[in-house]
Formats: sequence, C-alpha cells, structure tokens
Amino acid sequence: MAIIVDKELKKRTIALACKELIISNGINNLTVSEVAKAAGVGKGTIYEYFSNKDEIVFELVTILMQEHSQKLENTLQKKPNTKEKIKEFARFYYAQEERDLRTIYKEFIAISLVSPKREMVAFHAQCTQSYFEWFSAIIQEGVEKNELKAEALLLAKGIFVVGDGMFVQNSVIGREADIQNDINTFIDTLFQMMEK
Repeated sequence: MAIIVDKELKKRTIALACKELIISNGINNLTVSEVAKAAGVGKGTIYEYFSNKDEIVFELVTILMQEHSQKLENTLQKKPNTKEKIKEFARFYYAQEERDLRTIYKEFIAISLVSPKREMVAFHAQCTQSYFEWFSAIIQEGVEKNELKAEALLLAKGIFVVGDGMFVQNSVIGREADIQNDINTFIDTLFQMMEK
C-alpha cells in the first residue's frame, strides 16, 4: 500500500527545519545540501517542494507571519487603550520574541526587492493591506472612544509605515538597538498631539 504524503505539511516541515540555518547564516550562504541535511531528506526531495532557496524563505515568512498575527490579536485584546495597542503593534520591530521573524522578514524583503516574484509581491501586498486595516481599526476605535482627535485617522497610514521605515533604516546602518527608543519616542510624541 502506497504511503500518502501531506505535501503542504511536508513543505512546511522542510521550511521550518531550515529556519535556524537561515537565521544564523542568511539565505545567500545556504546550500541545498545543508537544507536537505537539516530537514532529514535527500536533495531531490527539496526540489520536489521548492524550486529555489527564495521559496523556502517565502514559506517561512508565511508560517511565521500567521503565528505572529495570532499572538498579536490575543495580546492587543489585553491592552487598555489605543496608545498601548499601537505600541504593541510596533513591538514587532524590536521585541526579542520576534527576532526570528524579523530576520526572515529581512531576507524576504531583500528577495522581493532584488528579484520580485509575483506570488511574493502579492503576499506582501495582502499582508500590508491586512495589517494596515487592522491598524486603522485601532485608530478608529480610539477616535470612537474619545481617546483621539478625529484627525488621527488622517495620520494612520503615515504612522503605520514609519515602523517599517525605521526598521529598514536602522537595520541598514547597524543601529537596530536604537529602534525601540526611536519608535516609542515617536509614538509618545505623536500621541501628545493626537490625544484629546
């Protein structure tokens, strides 16, 4: 009797087996032999599921973003006000527990900028849109609860993209340690102007 393989589960398992290799070595220094060894499969099996290393990063970022979204949703429900919810949203950029996702996300961004693939661009656009809608709903809720001025809604897109900008900029110039202070100072200052 033939063994039935759950291909999606196998693909996920292979990608997750490579996570630490990518985090420690980067995608450019990763070989298919290392991927196969980490996943406990032959090199040919890797090519059954992924046509290149970029696809492994794509699979990993997909998995990790889903996990991040679930954790974030649970955590946001416990925050007492809009300012704390916005700060929680921004913790992705500096929280220790998000380090792995940030590392994979940087690899994903680099791949998307250098050799964009339609599926990756579509995924990134969908994620950005979903997170922006979520972020905007938090701002809207703050306005409805009379915590924020109505004009805060006009700043939602700008506030939302600042985190990515600070993350990319600080990563490029090697000042990742400063990002927590930079983001929280920005949010605190902005809220002084937006709060009622």
